[in-house]
Amino acid sequence: MTTPLTLTPGRQADGAAVLTAVGEIDMSNAAELAAAIEDTSGALVLDLSGVEYLDSAGLSVLFPHADRIRLIANPLLAPVLAISGLTDLTATAEPPAN
Repeated sequence: MTTPLTLTPGRQADGAAVLTAVGEIDMSNAAELAAAIEDTSGALVLDLSGVEYLDSAGLSVLFPHADRIRLIANPLLAPVLAISGLTDLTATAEPPAN
């Protein structure tokens, strides 16, 4: 069974590519995330503010792209990204306050 994950590509006002993920990222759908990241060339803002769960399969998709992604992560994911070492390799930010 595949865990629900929605991936929405877009652009920021400055033209930067954005990929917004909503749901959970685990071994059942990590390949879908990998394909979406690989389909985007150049710098990418990966908005994980709507992600409620991220396991090691999801993390393993992010590491090869650390040099070109900027992560937006909610406070729930921040410790996972820090402990994994991903925050040492890429820029991260919290989502803007509403």
